[in-house]
Order: sequence, then structure tokens, then C-alpha cells
Amino acid sequence: MSVTLLESAAGSWQVLPLADADVRFAARWLAPLEADALFDALLREIPWERHRLRMFGRYIEAPRLSCWIGDPGAAYTYSNSRFEPRPWPPLLLSLRERVEEGCDARFNSVLANLYRDGGDSMGWHSDDEPELGSQPIIASVSLGAERRFRLRRRTVRGVRAKPVGLSLPHGSLLCMAGDTQRCYQHDLPKSADVSAARINLTFRLIHGAAPCRP
Repeated sequence: MSVTLLESAAGSWQVLPLADADVRFAARWLAPLEADALFDALLREIPWERHRLRMFGRYIEAPRLSCWIGDPGAAYTYSNSRFEPRPWPPLLLSLRERVEEGCDARFNSVLANLYRDGGDSMGWHSDDEPELGSQPIIASVSLGAERRFRLRRRTVRGVRAKPVGLSLPHGSLLCMAGDTQRCYQHDLPKSADVSAARINLTFRLIHGAAPCRP
């Protein structure tokens, strides 16, 4: 897969050549020592919990640990479950400002996911809930173990497209915008080769939440 390089506040963006999508990736967005310190601090400070999700008429426990964090009123509903935001830890507030600058966007919430090893995963989905708007910008910071991230075009006339894979290293930043969520799904599959933990922070803007910044 060939990529185009662009210069921005995030450094050198790699632009993925996906039709009807806007997906950009900065592999070395954070310096290694800074990424190490952030991973260790967030692992301790975030109140990780096992989210229960409703799927196919029954509740199941998500195969990862999570925490929904955001401004007051930035509630989020996915997989038929509603989550009220926990307050921002100071480290994440500082990181949010940098992610906003890098992606030229505003965010009022973040979904933090802890993948304890390669047995934890995220299934195929799109971040297309109504409270995110018609063309949401999703900014994803990866810390810890490198994992494989995949995107695939939504099924058209019963034909499912072949996934496009991308490795997300420690300290990287991925930005999905435009019609990406409308036209594509993404996942993080299990990996038998991964034994270390990974933290993923996906920053979002929940529409209708009370603004708490100028």
C-alpha cells in the first residue's frame, strides 16, 4: 500500500489511499521516552473497568478494559449501552490539546481502551453514532505494544471488500475524518504473537455536550 506524505503539526502524516475516506497516520508522533512515561502513568491513573455491551439481545463483557472520559454531558452510547463520562485526568487534558493541534479539530471526550495482551480485541464497527455527527473526526493515540489495525469498505451488494492493514506503533497518532465512518469499518484483531499491553485513546467530539472551554 503506497502512502502520501504531508507536513502538519503532527509531523509527517502518511495519507492512506482509501477511496471516500480521509485517514492519516503519524507513526512517531510522540518521542519514545514521553510515550513510555505516558503509558505507565495512564495505566495507573485511569479507573479501568470491563464494559458490558448489549449484542444480539444479550449482554456480554467486552474483550478489553475501558474508560469513557469527557466534559460534563458528553455521554456516549454504543452497542446499545450508555456511558456517562468520568472527569479528565490532568495528563489527558494536556494530551487532548496536543491532539487537537495535530488534527486541527476540537474534542470533548476520549474512549480509553486497555488491551492487556493479544487476546484482547475490538470487533468490526464504525464510529457512526448520531452524537458524533455526520462526518466525525476520530483521533487515535496508541501506546504500548504494537498492534495490527484494519479497515474495510462496508459491504456493497453483498460483496465484502478485502481489509487494509496498518501497524500502530508505540507513540503513534491516527486520524480518521470525512466520510471514513460512513464508508468503512475498522477493527483490532486478536494476535497470538503479542504478550504485552496496549493503551489506545480515541478522542471524539460529542455534539450537544455543554462546552466547558472558551
